[in-house]
Amino acid sequence: MRIVMIGTGYVGLVSGACFADFGHQVTCIDKDAGKIAALQSGKIPIYEPGLEQLVSSNVAAGRLDFSLDLKDAVAQAETVFIAVGTPSRRGDGHADLSYVHAAAREIAENVRGFTVVITKSTVPVGTGDEVERIISETNPQADVVVASNPEFLREGAAIRDFKHPDRIVVGTEDERARKVIAEIYRPLYLNQAPIMYTGRRTAELIKYAANAFLATKITFINEIADLAERAGADVQEVARGIGLDNRIGSKFLHAGPGFGGSCFPKDTRALVKTAEDHDVPLRIVEAVLAVNDARKRAMARKVAAVFGGNLRNKTVGVLGLAFKPNTDDMREAPSIPLITALQDLGAKVKAYDPVSMEQAKLELPNVTYCENPYSCASEADALVIVTEWEQFRALDMSRLKKEMCQPIIVDLRNVYRSDEMAKHGITYVSIGRTQASEPVLAVKDV
Repeated sequence: MRIVMIGTGYVGLVSGACFADFGHQVTCIDKDAGKIAALQSGKIPIYEPGLEQLVSSNVAAGRLDFSLDLKDAVAQAETVFIAVGTPSRRGDGHADLSYVHAAAREIAENVRGFTVVITKSTVPVGTGDEVERIISETNPQADVVVASNPEFLREGAAIRDFKHPDRIVVGTEDERARKVIAEIYRPLYLNQAPIMYTGRRTAELIKYAANAFLATKITFINEIADLAERAGADVQEVARGIGLDNRIGSKFLHAGPGFGGSCFPKDTRALVKTAEDHDVPLRIVEAVLAVNDARKRAMARKVAAVFGGNLRNKTVGVLGLAFKPNTDDMREAPSIPLITALQDLGAKVKAYDPVSMEQAKLELPNVTYCENPYSCASEADALVIVTEWEQFRALDMSRLKKEMCQPIIVDLRNVYRSDEMAKHGITYVSIGRTQASEPVLAVKDV
């Protein structure tokens, strides 16, 4: 089947490459000439494990190509996916649908014959109706069905998620469109991938509701972590204890510095705004956003508390900048408000991340970037673990202690155990757990 994927961002590129790997003929379209040129030369603009090899193998096989020319590609396509960005609109938090609407107009101008147009971008309820209206007004003769097929990909595990999905949600009541989409996903049938057919608006809301619920789980366990610290409990054991309940589940119950990334912050905001448009209050989701924003700022105060609240003339090393491991995505990463707050409190900040430092430099220019975790720790008064990369799970504590001015680690991901740190003579502060040793207050206050 001939497929056009409009947008070569995270969703579009991963989806296009996976569809090509299924055996379909896929053309990925983008208006960014530099990005298309890079993709044509084999350079992948994002970091995602396995993606570079997947793209190169399908390009070599002739099933995947990249182009700036939407006109010819859409004219030959049986299916066109809209996978453009829907960032938060400046000033009000609504999803910015300008790229979706622009794509709909261009599709309408160039479509030939029966075509299924599928929104894969995360969009508010009713967006499919608007896309359908735009296409109909632009080209009244167009034989087009508009469907919704939201993505549920985790950055860092996107290819596996695409090929082994929990579910495939398809929002359409048109039988022709159902048959086309079923054929697109037919290669997954051996994996017994469940396809759920719904109305278009229901599919759009499923995506937002899913992200809001997961964001709520993260925020809930973060608040429980704060209570655990004060009450002398262990949040990790609490999370395990409630996660073993099948009604709750263990995923997204890991206490930390708050959620970030390209999806949860903007999608929860957009869901709240959509609810306001329909005069329906979403108090829980509103609270999730407020608590998460406050938590990111509070992490800097947690570091400062080790020094009695005074970070002047202190050097703090930060391990991990991306919002999660196995990605270079810095969008709304907790490291950004953390580092900014540390600097506002007077600290000098050094940082290391395995893959995201080039992107981080655009957001955080006044940081010293290091070659590895040990150079980041060198002459630091404290080391803060922000992203739980595997590279940070087995650090040489003896070496770290020798490198640092003061042996203090603030672990915002609970990578290590308090008793292990105590054996190394390291002052260790974690999230939601009783500390093995009292914080060192300004051991080398200058």
